[in-house]
Amino acid sequence: MRNMQVRGMDIKHNQIDQRTFWRLVGQRAVGVSLVTAQDEDGPAGFLGLSATHLSADPPLMLVSVDHKTSALATMRNAGHFAINYLPKGAQELADIFGGKAGISGRARFAHGDWVPGSTGAPLLRGAVGSLECRIEDTLAREGVTIAIGRVVDFTLAEATEPLIFFQGRYLP
Repeated sequence: MRNMQVRGMDIKHNQIDQRTFWRLVGQRAVGVSLVTAQDEDGPAGFLGLSATHLSADPPLMLVSVDHKTSALATMRNAGHFAINYLPKGAQELADIFGGKAGISGRARFAHGDWVPGSTGAPLLRGAVGSLECRIEDTLAREGVTIAIGRVVDFTLAEATEPLIFFQGRYLP
């Protein structure tokens, strides 16, 4: 543990283990998203709780993809991804894409109403919004690839409430 002073306060820094890290990250509320892509072998997707904006000018998004996630190869092959923000009440779909329902690969897309976007990435009808991105860069670190994509198209459903994940559970 090391200490430091910040504006007159003594701040303690502890070593962090993986369990504590996830507990701390879970303290932020996030809109639940599904990251999707499609190549010649079909659609792929995963629960994207680490999807966020990078800049507004140009419009860039960032997604973190574990190297064990099969959708990573599809994203690379296709050169695109879409971020689909789930609406309130879509917990079952989030669990399917999060690997909690025992359904994997293309079989996940049998659930939900999917349409191809302008990039070819699957878009969820009824999503709060979807951002279609062309991959501009990737960066590999610690078993994760960070994909940076330029937003090239979007859909928006302003009257729809989002599904929110906070402290390890979906908010009502």
